[in-house]
Amino acid sequence: MSFANLKKQSSLGSLTSKLVKEVEKMNNNGGGGDDRLWKPEMDKTGNGYAVIRFLPAPNEEELPWAKMYSHAFQGPGGWYIENSLTTMGQKDPVSEHNRELWNSGIDSDKDTVRKQKRKLSYYANIYVVQDKANPQNEGKVFLYKFGKKIFDKIMEAMQPEFEDEEAINPFDFWQGANFRLKLKKVAGYWNYDSSEFAAPGALLEDDDALEALWKKQYSLTALTAADQFKSYDQLQNRLQMVLGQKSSSRPRLDEEVENEETDRGSFTPEFSSRSQKSELPENLQGELNNLGSRSSASNDSDEDDALSYFQKLAEE
Repeated sequence: MSFANLKKQSSLGSLTSKLVKEVEKMNNNGGGGDDRLWKPEMDKTGNGYAVIRFLPAPNEEELPWAKMYSHAFQGPGGWYIENSLTTMGQKDPVSEHNRELWNSGIDSDKDTVRKQKRKLSYYANIYVVQDKANPQNEGKVFLYKFGKKIFDKIMEAMQPEFEDEEAINPFDFWQGANFRLKLKKVAGYWNYDSSEFAAPGALLEDDDALEALWKKQYSLTALTAADQFKSYDQLQNRLQMVLGQKSSSRPRLDEEVENEETDRGSFTPEFSSRSQKSELPENLQGELNNLGSRSSASNDSDEDDALSYFQKLAEE
């Protein structure tokens, strides 16, 4: 834009209207958040309901979900909101700092560790079947970020507890099942306990339409790729600033912390064949077995999981 055009638009007032439209667009999009992400909403009664379908792994990716560890806590120097390098099996400065605190044997240090513990999140591609709060989302593919409670429900569907319950693969286009997401507030917190899977059935009857959906899915491996993490030194510097051990030349704005549990606030599909039984591929079944054994060895509480993690570190 030339200076002459800038002056012309100023006299016409078009710049103001353009800026107002941009602000409205940001507000409608959750403050300029990632428009790939879908999130349920509560109504005026404090309840939320939507129907979604978990989708298979994207093309050339093995698993239909991605797992991410992160930290979100506030210190004297501001907020620390970062992805944890432990997601990639690497050393992370917060984990090391928490280990030192835990090993001190002081109860107050252990309380600090609990506040600074890792948060576990999962990502999956979903198809929105019903979303009355935002009907424009229906029939579209999104990424969905969820926590351990919903992941446990997926595990229970794949590996039911009782013999008279049939195992299903919720990520299967044909033999999977829609997920009825029921959201309510319990003691001031978002609660997903009433959510459940519907009866198994094909998502769509047309295989061409299913393949088109499959090609619209977002990469999950990209979410946990190395470029999604800061280096150890960068994280260490940020941690020191947040803990008040180093002054920051520029204050960082507080960011919204979202967590499903506390929101106080793979296989490649084979389009050429359909099995009558929804059997899991070997690589997915192996991953489930590993996850299942870990889940059965720990409590459902994220805090208990974190404490066992730090206890293991303390014993190293």
